[in-house]
Amino acid sequence: MDASSAREFTWTNADFERVQALIYQRAGIHLHDGKHAMVYSRLSRRLRDTGHTSFREYLSWLEQHDGPEWQEFINALTTNLTSFFREQHHFEILADLLKSRSATTPWRAWCSAASTGEEPYSIVITALEALGAGAGAAFKLYASDIDSKVLATAAQGVYRLENTKGLGPERTQRFFLRGKGSNEGFLRVKPELPRMVEFGSVNLILDNWPFREPFDIVFCRNVMIYFDSATQRKVLEKIHRVMKPGGMLFVGHSENFGDSKDLFVLRGKTVYERR
Repeated sequence: MDASSAREFTWTNADFERVQALIYQRAGIHLHDGKHAMVYSRLSRRLRDTGHTSFREYLSWLEQHDGPEWQEFINALTTNLTSFFREQHHFEILADLLKSRSATTPWRAWCSAASTGEEPYSIVITALEALGAGAGAAFKLYASDIDSKVLATAAQGVYRLENTKGLGPERTQRFFLRGKGSNEGFLRVKPELPRMVEFGSVNLILDNWPFREPFDIVFCRNVMIYFDSATQRKVLEKIHRVMKPGGMLFVGHSENFGDSKDLFVLRGKTVYERR
């Protein structure tokens, strides 16, 4: 699939293979061969922004510099599909889990693919509903992503009204502030939600995870689908190390880790218990 003459930049199979190798090295992401058009479209913006006239030139420059453009490269190639209370059954299981202990029991949770914030805020809303007034002190969530731009959006906690349909009117009224004037059509999370969340950047394939205490709960949903089986296993081993025995791991609807029974045991629909 060499370049079409209609394209702004020359784009060859060799360029695509270099991108595949670089994103795998940096983020563990396995780009399959059907992603040519997506990669061309997203990285073309990086060529324009950096002033490069070809993918070959841009990729060579990237390999020779260990600067902020690597983060832009990763940001461009990661997919951030999310919504409030996506896969609703997980939040029902989470609520039951939180209610199973005293309301003052401390909980440490990690959302490892925070994206633009809908998932972490859904988690802390569930904690507030399940634990009541003491949730702010008892429940702490670390929310991370490899994409620095979506993390900045998550920390702001501002959403278009049409993107909050998963919340329902009762939660919208209880946990959000409605924009007025020039902010009409937007919702902002109430301050009690971000007070329960610490946002930070974590690359799942690197060994520099910033955690000192183990987690009771980990959400790692729809992330492993981008990794090959060897990378999946390595990440699962690392997640296992940062969880308490008996802790619960929530994964995506299409992810199955039955071949890692030495680490995790299936306890519900895409919910695993840490051995």
